[in-house]
Amino acid sequence: MKVYAISDFHLSNGTNKPMDVFGEKWVGHWDKISEVWKKEITDEDIVLSAGDTSWAMNLSEAKADLAAIDALPGKKFIIRGNHDYWWTSYKKINDCGYGSIRFIQNNAFCEGDYVICGTRGWTVADGEASEEDKKIFSRELIRLEMTLLEAAKKQEGKKILLLMHYPPFNSRFEDSAFTDVIEKYDVDKVIYGHLHGNRSRYVSQVTKKGTDYLLTSCDFLDFSPLRIY
Repeated sequence: MKVYAISDFHLSNGTNKPMDVFGEKWVGHWDKISEVWKKEITDEDIVLSAGDTSWAMNLSEAKADLAAIDALPGKKFIIRGNHDYWWTSYKKINDCGYGSIRFIQNNAFCEGDYVICGTRGWTVADGEASEEDKKIFSRELIRLEMTLLEAAKKQEGKKILLLMHYPPFNSRFEDSAFTDVIEKYDVDKVIYGHLHGNRSRYVSQVTKKGTDYLLTSCDFLDFSPLRIY
């Protein structure tokens, strides 16, 4: 069993929002991802995806995108990103019957030697955050603790892999309330996305107090899933 990660697909099979408007690099990006995926990943492997799966505004529009992911090899674990507006009722999503996809929301899954959990997170400000951002940050911090509590219940010597859509630190990679909670639960690796283009935080890996933080936005990975185990 191998473990891969790749995030921020921004698929639009059920909508008309192609990613090539963001540059030539994005032309046919899902074909690029799928080609490498089929060559390298088997049904025994794990694929972690940290959100922004689809541009769809509702579940009906998202079904074609989710079906495309479900059709690829491997066991997929997905969290919600800031653009995943289709992600409304957790029950409705699970009832769609995508056999190879596990949706993570305040829960955790065991798979082989790993416990996989996750939550969206929020922006970690470089300076003083707005009151609205503080409110959302506090709520997301509670959700982070909830998913890690569920992971801890299942840990039993397994490695904890945490998915977060937003980077859990600011552009200077400074510690935050998010990284404090992550340290508390002895997380092995954090998989995050959200960042695109040339950003100050656009680096492949940051290690903090024994935890590796990996950026897995698909354009950063040149549309090729990253093997992490």
